[in-house]
Amino acid sequence: MTREMDYYKEELRQRQGLARGTAKEAGQQHAKGRLTARERIELLFDPGTFQEIDTLVLPRYESYLGGKDSRYGDGVVVGFGLINGRNAIVASQDAAVMGGSLGEMHANKIVKGMRMALDYGCPFIALNDSGGARIQEGVDSLGGYARIFDANCEASGVIPQISVIMGPCAGGAVYSPALTDFVFMTEQSYMFITGPNVVKAVMQEDVSLEELGGGLMHSQESGVCHFLTTDDRECLSKVRTLLSYLPGNNQDDPPYQRPADDPNRRCPELEQIVPTDPHKAYDVRQVIASVVDDGRFFEVHQLWAQNMVVGFARLNGYVVGIVANQPMVLAGCIDIKASIKATHFIRICDAYNIPIITLQDVPGFLPGTDQEYGGIIRNGARMIYAYSEATVPKLMVILRKSYGGAYCVMSSKGLRGDLLYAWPNAEIAVMGAEGAVNILFRKEVSAAPDPEARRKELVDDYERRFNNPYVAASRGLIDDVIEPRDTRQVLIRALSLTLSKRERHVPRKHGISPM
Repeated sequence: MTREMDYYKEELRQRQGLARGTAKEAGQQHAKGRLTARERIELLFDPGTFQEIDTLVLPRYESYLGGKDSRYGDGVVVGFGLINGRNAIVASQDAAVMGGSLGEMHANKIVKGMRMALDYGCPFIALNDSGGARIQEGVDSLGGYARIFDANCEASGVIPQISVIMGPCAGGAVYSPALTDFVFMTEQSYMFITGPNVVKAVMQEDVSLEELGGGLMHSQESGVCHFLTTDDRECLSKVRTLLSYLPGNNQDDPPYQRPADDPNRRCPELEQIVPTDPHKAYDVRQVIASVVDDGRFFEVHQLWAQNMVVGFARLNGYVVGIVANQPMVLAGCIDIKASIKATHFIRICDAYNIPIITLQDVPGFLPGTDQEYGGIIRNGARMIYAYSEATVPKLMVILRKSYGGAYCVMSSKGLRGDLLYAWPNAEIAVMGAEGAVNILFRKEVSAAPDPEARRKELVDDYERRFNNPYVAASRGLIDDVIEPRDTRQVLIRALSLTLSKRERHVPRKHGISPM
């Protein structure tokens, strides 16, 4: 029987409507302080640009469960559109469909989106809100997770991968976010690998889900979460901001923005921000804000390993990655967590063609048995490997202290740093003058008629002869000594030269990075 087109259009609309869910389900999400899968997509993408795919996919077990609890789309919305005017692909899990649980077709949709992102060279964003593996599908569900993990690994370093945890993410599901470049969490979300029986046991000990795997815990303690936000809206806004600093893929350059900030602007305030007294603390974020375009700094891992500050900014419109010691925390010493934090960020920058600017004020690696037992040697070596392996432009400014092995590991000439500068008050040596004098001249000081006067005399002499930037400059280990106020100008000119850098490593399958 021949039917009019209106009949077929109505049938299509009915099926599409079945995939979109009900107002009751939306209200249940809103009652939890969360948005629906499609509301999240609307906030993430530029208005009117999102195009869904696989809308009418049904779960594999549809046939033997008689359609009970199933729905078109199988609990995940996948599609493409524009974010900040550039292509991106998303998979947004729908908690209203079987708790967002992952089955075979659900996983196939996610992997299809990931493969498309890889083929077309654009970021992939996963919005996670799932109860985990779908019990009804057994091993098919587990196989789906394995395919997602494999796609994560294949795309690593090729396209930006961003995971956004907006509800539960438990069991094996946590490994996909852990394989991606950046993890966002809301305060209403949580991640943990323990199974339900373990969770129940923990809960009986009055430990909340937030303490077990909430966003604050993963932001402060485990370091799994890079960005913690209050709710879905703030979270998706920050995802858009992050993408404004990243290229679509590893063959593209990061997005340039015409600067409003004067490239010749001087920064006289730096002389007040950074005390010349090496024992006084200051907030290195103020230094960063003074130097970069419009004072805008998008910090990554803000709540974890706070003795190291990393994040994205722009210099004369070009995206740069900042790695800086933070004297306000542990005097800026490098510990295990700071090494891991810096290493991850350096590798992100190198993968996506983002120049690295290192601001150094470091008294050394953090001493102590906890650090030694925890593997500070191995983890410090990871940072060495990351800096050495990076082929993007590497610029560095020594703001104040640069002692011992910490000098070596943070973008030094020996690790093929491109252009390195120091302020005139910089101290570059194996250790501070006072420590060196206490070791080298202990007997001479104790035998002097006035030990304190003699110690001061020797300290002053050591600083004049060794502990200053001019010794390093005379050996070519730094390229120039500059006034603090000229830091922005100098970095912009250095960046302009080094953006054309082309460096290759010797042929190999891959290096063996310390793990």
